[in-house]
Amino acid sequence: MNNRRAFLTQIAAVTALSPVLAAQTAAVPSKSPRFKLRFATASDGHFGQPETDFELFYREMIGWLNEESRARGLDFVVFNGDMFHEDPSLLPKLKERLDKLEVPYFVNRGNHDKASPEVWKQTWGYLENHDFEQGDYAVLLASTSNQKGEYLPADVKWLRDRLEFYKGKKAIFPFLHIAQVKVTQHSISRPEVTDVLEQAANVVAVFHGHDHDIDNVIHWKNRRYFFDGHMGGNWGANYRGYRIVEVPEEGRIRTYQCNPQAFRVNGATL
Repeated sequence: MNNRRAFLTQIAAVTALSPVLAAQTAAVPSKSPRFKLRFATASDGHFGQPETDFELFYREMIGWLNEESRARGLDFVVFNGDMFHEDPSLLPKLKERLDKLEVPYFVNRGNHDKASPEVWKQTWGYLENHDFEQGDYAVLLASTSNQKGEYLPADVKWLRDRLEFYKGKKAIFPFLHIAQVKVTQHSISRPEVTDVLEQAANVVAVFHGHDHDIDNVIHWKNRRYFFDGHMGGNWGANYRGYRIVEVPEEGRIRTYQCNPQAFRVNGATL
């Protein structure tokens, strides 16, 4: 933890001195940032998966996100699916762990989150398809699975309704655990969903989990689909990380993937 804090301090100091380096590392915020909105997203914790150290995975991730919040500020965290592994009786323990976060958090359903709609709402306080707003911005959490763990399209009617409702927002950030464009090994092809997302001008990016081994952006038509690797489980990228999204007071929206034990993995300006 101390090594990571020292690294971020070094980056802030260097970028303040060198315009060239500042341009190259623009996605790394300073120690005193001013943002209209700043949030994190992580996915695929697989709490309860046999032969994995899921308690450690969650303890470390919550610690990293709390440190992120204290150092640079977070408005909220979105956990984008597969937060537990198959057994809905794990939900109370999972929520107990997540409640240690020092910022608000929201949970989207993944294919391993095999809870009934009733249990889901009882646990989290909202339905599987959920939306909220934060000032000039809106977030959509669209379920892409069910209690059986099937790979499903997002609810197009719900998406269209919410996109229309938030059409006056500066930006909408949709979260869908399973990608709806067949661009990865584990995604599905659902053009009826992507067509709706394509038609909303203020959808600046779409965020996915599910594909543990992908931690960057995939471009498809007029949209960018961002993945965040994984925060648990037994396969995927060779680190457990999270993604940051920042809306600065001035300038364009930016996002970057973090390896908390090393450094920023990649970044993009939206």
